[in-house]
Amino acid sequence: MSEIKVRVALIFGGHSGEHEVSCKSAASIMTHLDRDRYDVLPIKIGLDRRWRVVSDPLAPTDEAEGAELSVRASMAEGLRLLDGVDVVFPALHGPFGEDGTIQGMLELAGIPYVGNGVLASASAMDKDCTKTLLAAAGLRVADAVVLQPGESEVDAAARERLGLPVFVKPARAGSSLGVSKVDRWEELPAAIAEARKTDQKVLVEAAAHGREVDIGVLELSDGTLKASPSLEIRLPEGGPAFFDFHAKYQAASTIFDIPAQLDAATTARLEAAALRAFQVLGCSGLLRVDCFVDADGEPTLNEVNTFPGFTAASQYPQMWQQAGLSYPELLHTLIQTALFRADNAPRPELYGTQLVRS
Repeated sequence: MSEIKVRVALIFGGHSGEHEVSCKSAASIMTHLDRDRYDVLPIKIGLDRRWRVVSDPLAPTDEAEGAELSVRASMAEGLRLLDGVDVVFPALHGPFGEDGTIQGMLELAGIPYVGNGVLASASAMDKDCTKTLLAAAGLRVADAVVLQPGESEVDAAARERLGLPVFVKPARAGSSLGVSKVDRWEELPAAIAEARKTDQKVLVEAAAHGREVDIGVLELSDGTLKASPSLEIRLPEGGPAFFDFHAKYQAASTIFDIPAQLDAATTARLEAAALRAFQVLGCSGLLRVDCFVDADGEPTLNEVNTFPGFTAASQYPQMWQQAGLSYPELLHTLIQTALFRADNAPRPELYGTQLVRS
């Protein structure tokens, strides 16, 4: 192995409701990156939008530090720091990070980065756009009504078509923020109001019935796409009505079955759907596809995540762990794929001794 280390800027935090989740993902990434291979520069984007170099992703932000800089001056300083790195690992969840915004900045600056590009990040962040693209490709998605800003009515015909229950979701958010299950139409206005605390564009979505199963997709440095083992989410009896924020990040009783107990034909359909979704959305690096599998083994694609939760206990790393790819090697694969994808690799001597084994 080459003794030259790759310089990685780990960018996390961000100005979104998933700020703390991002910090936890970054802390786990920082812990598990192989320091024989990588030097890490941790850069935290605070809720005040300022960029700061930190030592501990989980430490509270000292907003007095760097407050003398404007947000724009802080970003400019952050870009100056990126001038000395080989690749950026954007460990950002939600708007202002997972939605193509930071990816566009990195593209303009010509800096290689891990994960999905501008278009895939932006389109996958918008659940309405995602559904439109996937359905156009022949993949099954749940029916939904889209409420644009200023719209709050779901007419009688749509209510009849959707049935009950429905799920009301902000169009552009993750981690189930602002999501409500509606069992009676009288509950709809309050659910819409809750969703609009996060995003003015809202989906009212028919419930997809069946087993909740995730599949991960990973791109290797040679462009090969791999589907992970499946993961079934099982909520405890008497627990939440769906896999909400609490169940994702705070409940120890949520069970992940890896691999999900599915027959070979169903597994093949799930893998094919996940790989097709990756291609349709124009993804790169990674994707997690969340599905519901009905009694006939047919998947309905519920949501996609261009940068899913990334702690060691999160679904995506756990699925690859089951496949025999350790967390450090998963990170290594993602970084190597980003470096090989870059048009103008800044340090070509880094490549060739650390190729990922497919």
